[in-house]
Amino acid sequence: MTKLLVVATGNPGKLREMQAYLENSGWELTLKPEELEIEETGNTFTANACLKASQVAQVTGQWAIADDSGLQVDALDGAPGVYSARYGKTDAERIARLLRELGNEVNRQAQFVCVVAIARPNGAIVLQAEGVCRGEILHAPRGDGGFGYDPIFYVPEKLLTFAEMTRELKRSISHRGKAFAALIPQLKKISEN
Repeated sequence: MTKLLVVATGNPGKLREMQAYLENSGWELTLKPEELEIEETGNTFTANACLKASQVAQVTGQWAIADDSGLQVDALDGAPGVYSARYGKTDAERIARLLRELGNEVNRQAQFVCVVAIARPNGAIVLQAEGVCRGEILHAPRGDGGFGYDPIFYVPEKLLTFAEMTRELKRSISHRGKAFAALIPQLKKISEN
């Protein structure tokens, strides 16, 4: 029997991405109610993911899933971090700001981090998982796939930016892919109960 899992997002693209990770997990995903707005007031990815999952579960009375992710640049003391999505109004603005702040910095090391949290219908967090993908920031964008910081996030082992990778490759090595890989075995156990 399939169980329903409400995704703490209004973004159909994110819903499709999560559904792809959770294929054959025994869960069917649906978007949160449009009118439900959740402010991300946490100062860590874990805090924000848990906050969103818990609030959506309590409001809907259903199991809920949320993720929070972002880019942490070593030379910028982990910035933009939890503010990754708010670093500018558009992807192009966010990339331009990050490249401007890095300037000619030699240390271009960075990582994408994703935390996924699952809450029971009463809002209690029962599962969480974290995924990290290390890489470096290029001086200029490359590739036209993906979104956000993907065109400047370079993974040396693959000799590609996230924006140059196939969807399958990115899914298998990305921070989100790693977080879901850690989460799925635990999630299957819940769906069987």
